[in-house]
Amino acid sequence: MSGRKDLYTALKETLSEDRKIIWVHCASAGELEQGKPVIDLYKKNFPGHQVLITFFSPSGFEAGTRYKGADYVFYMPLDTAGNATRFVDIVQPELAIFIKYDFWFYHLKALNDRQIPVLLVSSIFRKGQLFFRWYGSFYRGILQFFTWIFVQDEHSIQLLQAIKIRHCSLGGDTRFDRVSSITENRVSLDGLDSFVASGSVLVAGSTWLNDEILLAEVLPALPSHCKLIIAPHEVTAAHLLKLKELFNDTILYSEIKRYAQQRVLLINNTGMLSQLYQYATIAYIGGGFNRSGIHNTLEAAAWGKPVVIGPNFQKFAEARTLVNNGGAFSIASAKELRDVVLNLLDDTSLLHHSGETGGAFVQANKGASQKVITYIQENRLLTMA
Repeated sequence: MSGRKDLYTALKETLSEDRKIIWVHCASAGELEQGKPVIDLYKKNFPGHQVLITFFSPSGFEAGTRYKGADYVFYMPLDTAGNATRFVDIVQPELAIFIKYDFWFYHLKALNDRQIPVLLVSSIFRKGQLFFRWYGSFYRGILQFFTWIFVQDEHSIQLLQAIKIRHCSLGGDTRFDRVSSITENRVSLDGLDSFVASGSVLVAGSTWLNDEILLAEVLPALPSHCKLIIAPHEVTAAHLLKLKELFNDTILYSEIKRYAQQRVLLINNTGMLSQLYQYATIAYIGGGFNRSGIHNTLEAAAWGKPVVIGPNFQKFAEARTLVNNGGAFSIASAKELRDVVLNLLDDTSLLHHSGETGGAFVQANKGASQKVITYIQENRLLTMA
């Protein structure tokens, strides 16, 4: 609510008068990562246009303010008829792109009423959603507001066509483009070369407490040359203190210049995880013991690293594929985690094959962002600057 205070005044004062704008909406930080490759490619093809990004969540907004591809970053107004009308009339976007989901009725209706094309990108649909219930006619109507819907998989196409939504196509997942771009633009992280100079490294990303307890139990059973880097989901002072209690011989990344052969490095910032995986021998992705499920496996796979995840991964198509083709390993206990890590460290051919399999999977699925740009160009949704 604080972030939305005086929003319309800020819009009027900030937006340039002579402007060509597309509006990109992301629910939060994860959707921004999916949106970035589309935005970056869009700006290359339409250099005279500007990008205004809105978010619903504070974490997304904060990530957006750090993204150089955004010309303007704001919170999305709450979804009322008056708010939506006022927002669209001030911004006057030539095109709107919604990333993955966030189906706000009044905002979409305001765009539709003004005949402003709106695309849904990297969406994914499941049978249990309201669109597909017998009482879901209102929600099915929302989908009619989109000019075109790009989905991630064939199952989504089948679900949409079953409710007579024909303006859709298989676009793929733009996250593959995003993680590929990260590996192509490698950034060396201060102090990491010294930390990983000898031995192997297990990088644990986006971990929760249940992941960290598991890792603390397993670490003593791993070879002494195997180090551990933890980038926790929560980087609060209280949680970092708990991690120091769980693990002996730790150092914070902010103190890396004082590194003295500690075995465990705690990352006490946000934003560097995607580059951190380049230093891994093996990557552990957190969240697999939570109801919500695992975090992003593609960031590690893109670097050609074997991935280890918890048991709750079934709703993530990319994780299922990685597990099935040997690019990832699912574990349900400390013993299983220990056995998988030791097996990978002992068998270098398995280690390399698993990493190469994951990397090849990412490379084979690039191109979703270009499909969006091609659609915009072929259908002349934007005026050329």
